[in-house]
Amino acid sequence: MRPVLLDTCAFIWLANRDALAPAAQATLEEVRGADGLIVVSPISAWEIGQLVARGRLKLTLEPTAWFQAALNAGLALTPMPPALLIASSFLPSDGLRDPADRIIAATARLYRYRLMTRDRPLLAFGHAGHVETIAC
Repeated sequence: MRPVLLDTCAFIWLANRDALAPAAQATLEEVRGADGLIVVSPISAWEIGQLVARGRLKLTLEPTAWFQAALNAGLALTPMPPALLIASSFLPSDGLRDPADRIIAATARLYRYRLMTRDRPLLAFGHAGHVETIAC
């Protein structure tokens, strides 16, 4: 079973136990039931820090502790080597403007992860056939 990479928004919703789309919830249950991997990119830590610093996200813990607690709930951190960061500059579409989205898309492509997101540009990137996406 191919692992699932959570976009930052999906990671936040999952960690906060917010409702996900039924198909997304079923996918996560299927992956967990098969002892598969659900992963998060290290760039999500940066995005969460930015959201908190700008007052756009309120957490019950300080961001580093919140991020670690969310990972400890059964998620894994995906590698982010220099080759992946370089690959994010050469994606097959120019529809992704956000650098973090580009890194997440490159991560999904490099490791063949299924990408769970609600982010419209990432979903469009998936609909164009560049990665497999799961709308949440």
